[in-house]
Amino acid sequence: MSSDRPRVLVVDDSAFMRRLASQIIEASGEFTVVGTARNGFDALKQIHALDPDLVTLDVDMPELDGLNALGYIMSEVPRPVVMLSAGTTGDGQAAAIRALELGAVEFVRKPSGSISLDLRDVGEQLLAALRAAMETNLAALRMMPRYVPEAGDESAESFEGATTAVVVASSTGGPRALTALLPRLPRSLPAAVLVVQHMPTGFTKSLAQRLDGVSPLLIDEAEDGEPVVHGRVYIAPGGQHMSVCETPAGPRISLNCEPPMWGVRPAADILFRSAARVFGPSTIGVVLTGMGRDGADGIRAILDAGGRAIAQDRETSTIFSMPNAAIAIGGAQIVRPLTSIGAEVCELIAAMRHVP
Repeated sequence: MSSDRPRVLVVDDSAFMRRLASQIIEASGEFTVVGTARNGFDALKQIHALDPDLVTLDVDMPELDGLNALGYIMSEVPRPVVMLSAGTTGDGQAAAIRALELGAVEFVRKPSGSISLDLRDVGEQLLAALRAAMETNLAALRMMPRYVPEAGDESAESFEGATTAVVVASSTGGPRALTALLPRLPRSLPAAVLVVQHMPTGFTKSLAQRLDGVSPLLIDEAEDGEPVVHGRVYIAPGGQHMSVCETPAGPRISLNCEPPMWGVRPAADILFRSAARVFGPSTIGVVLTGMGRDGADGIRAILDAGGRAIAQDRETSTIFSMPNAAIAIGGAQIVRPLTSIGAEVCELIAAMRHVP
């Protein structure tokens, strides 16, 4: 009976964690555990021997850690991988972000360290991540070469209050997609870029720092009340909704902890609607890979305000649900491969600035 279920390999250096994760997975009745491994080397052997559909992979392991094992998996034997990460330190959070860039579908944070009885509390998160992994586009999971900004990308204008905004929604597969998109936007971009990436509290700061290191634009986690200016990228903090509000001094960031929308906080729909109100026809909405429909209603609001909307195409999306909803529900008519979205954004901004 279990042969019809997706087959999972559980990798962790802790025997306790291997047993606990296996019990959670098996008890769901949706998946079957075909084997376990205690480190990266063992995992690679088991993948070749068992050919599992899915892998759960611990970040911190001896001999060959999760990041190095993940790099091999995605380059040689790609398949959906869900990372397990303690994520209680800056280094742990940065490692989780790097794993997502390398092609991990999702990560599940261990609440209280590497060996934790509290993992039972996030059992549903683990199962939700595995369900999402089963919907991934395997072709889009292969390791993506890092984009190197061309010479001249570093030229900058003095920052000014934003009159144009690019608002971006991303979820599962989003960190990789953002790493491909944001470096393609020039430092002199005459627009502010505001990003909602579905991610837990504590991880968006590491995401912003990593993106800042590979992009011409200045990127940071957004702060409540800060001005929205051209040439900056604002990442919504995990656990807080982000919107834009108009003030006598110009547009500002507004953060709040109101209830989740579509089960997520931050939610892109909240950001997109606020941007449509503040920037009107000078708003560009971009919906990247992810589960669910967040961003679709916001795209409709942007289009109703006279703005433009772009959705990532099916072929390059890790999961096409969010872009598909942006097209079907929101009405987005511009559909582009991930590596073409940056150029499309720049062309749309140029056209907006030259409208008589």
